[in-house]
Amino acid sequence: MKDKANKKSNLLTPTELELMRILWQLETATVHEVLDALPPERPLAYTSVSTMLRVLEQKGFVAAVKEGRGHRYSPVLDRATYEGRSVQHLLNEVFEDAPLALVSRLLETRGLSEAERDALKKLLEVGGN
Repeated sequence: MKDKANKKSNLLTPTELELMRILWQLETATVHEVLDALPPERPLAYTSVSTMLRVLEQKGFVAAVKEGRGHRYSPVLDRATYEGRSVQHLLNEVFEDAPLALVSRLLETRGLSEAERDALKKLLEVGGN
């Protein structure tokens, strides 16, 4: 059970991911700045955002520095690293460590534009790294 809990804590909830996207874009922000960056159709209370940022800090995704009466939050984990972690989780847990199955399902589900196909061909030619 503990292993599953540890794996899950490495992934973000949808709301946590929404806040992390804002922090990745702003690089550093206070609770008020995060609130201001949320879309108008996504009204969250100050206390909700503050609590979620503290949870992200406890999970090790952000660092907080005291600033006045509040805190300034900065991402500890960059977006590319989190994306890699998420893909690895999906690959291991859903596709049983079969990358071809993951890519096949992606192509069946979404498809690619001509430009995306060309970019993918180039990635495959250089080994994907």
